[in-house]
Amino acid sequence: MKVHIEIDCTPEEARTFFGLPDVTAAQAELVAEATKRMKSNMAAMDPETLMKTWMPMGIQGLEQIQRSFFEQMSKAMGSVKDRK
Repeated sequence: MKVHIEIDCTPEEARTFFGLPDVTAAQAELVAEATKRMKSNMAAMDPETLMKTWMPMGIQGLEQIQRSFFEQMSKAMGSVKDRK
């Protein structure tokens, strides 16, 4: 035996019938706050600001890292030559 019941009501009527709270005001406030934060964070997405954030020392930092790698490679190659 199958029973099929169809109820035609709006979401507000269903929410009231089941005793659920109306959260539309809280939802609107949260969406407004999220929108405000997203707009303020979009300013930090320009390339110049991103590069300053990711590489605070800029080009000098890259050169320093490169020098460090070359020094380590030279030391490693020197120890290989010493073994032969």
